[in-house]
Amino acid sequence: MMPAGVAPEARLLLIGRALRAFTDGFVAILLPAYLLALGLGIWEVGLISTATLLGSALMTLAVGQWGHRYPQRRLLLAAAWLMAITGLLLAGFSSFWPLLIVAFIGTMNPSSGDVSVFLPLEHARLAETAQADLRTAIFARYTFVGALFAAFGALASAIPDLLANNGFTQLDALRAMFVLYGATGVAIFFLYRRLPAVQTHEQTTPPTQQAALGPSRAIVVRLAALFSLDAFAGGLLVNTLLALWLFERFDLSLAAAGHFFFWAGLLSAGSQLAAPWVARRIGLINTMVFTHIPSSICLILAAFADSLPVALALLFMRSALSQMDVPTRSAFVMAVVTPAERAAAASFTAVPRSLAAAASPAIGGAMLAAGWLATPLVACGALKIAYDLALFVSFRRHEKRASQKASS
Repeated sequence: MMPAGVAPEARLLLIGRALRAFTDGFVAILLPAYLLALGLGIWEVGLISTATLLGSALMTLAVGQWGHRYPQRRLLLAAAWLMAITGLLLAGFSSFWPLLIVAFIGTMNPSSGDVSVFLPLEHARLAETAQADLRTAIFARYTFVGALFAAFGALASAIPDLLANNGFTQLDALRAMFVLYGATGVAIFFLYRRLPAVQTHEQTTPPTQQAALGPSRAIVVRLAALFSLDAFAGGLLVNTLLALWLFERFDLSLAAAGHFFFWAGLLSAGSQLAAPWVARRIGLINTMVFTHIPSSICLILAAFADSLPVALALLFMRSALSQMDVPTRSAFVMAVVTPAERAAAASFTAVPRSLAAAASPAIGGAMLAAGWLATPLVACGALKIAYDLALFVSFRRHEKRASQKASS
């Protein structure tokens, strides 16, 4: 249910986020299984995961630099068609190089968060639908919907096993899931055709006269630098590699992995709904930092767990805390920039995240391939703690500024 005072188009954006999250939820788990079934190795799985993130980063950079010249609705529709093509081509190809190219130019997301070209476009439009405190609430709903449907998508990763027991080969069953991914892109295209063609700040400023970033450039650059450290750390253990770690470390089945990611996703979703309540009491920056550090400690401890139940318990604790910073981070960025800069700010803070995250899956995959199974988890947790401490030191005094701009 939408809060009073939020524009109706926010509902369409949340539905689109839900559809994308559902497909991302099963793709992150099925992608390594699909690639291994095609005969590729662990190192190649890491390279393809890197290509998906690098391609998304470059497209997001293009949106930030030149996207303000075009109607965002048109860009969202183009992204939806690209999603449809991505799914169909991944289902059709079997060789490493074609798959690598599709991963690079497509919209595939192997991580637990949203790193696609949709992100800055949807964030900018979503920020226009609400004011002041409602902005944090609507971003919380956006991330909640994403986490919730990603959890159901993870549960859907058991579908190939069900199909394999009913006449399909395992490989054909996996291909069918990527066809479903492409079909979802078509559904999102028709959904976003219903979006209004003009945004609030576009009504008074012609697209060719809009600046990408202006007075907020310095703070956006500082935030982007810190967010890139967090993203690089997260890229060492994107969901695709976490699933691979569970397969290698504990010989977990696809169905069991799907159930784990489902419950982990539900915990993440619930924590994101709590984020606005926590932020109102301790502030946006404090919420981002003091929920993130304990989650990273749980991840480090999970690396040394000697049994599957202990490892899963620690990973569940991590899931209950690790995503609470997502809506608060988005709200903070939107609050400290001017309305005309929001699309660019969303892009320019997302691009370094994507670029940094693009480099690390190949590193994480190499660590796993070398048999260093604990190393990606420890490195991810330690770097995230360093990011949290740096963010707190650098931006704790900006809380008042964020509150003042949020009311504008």
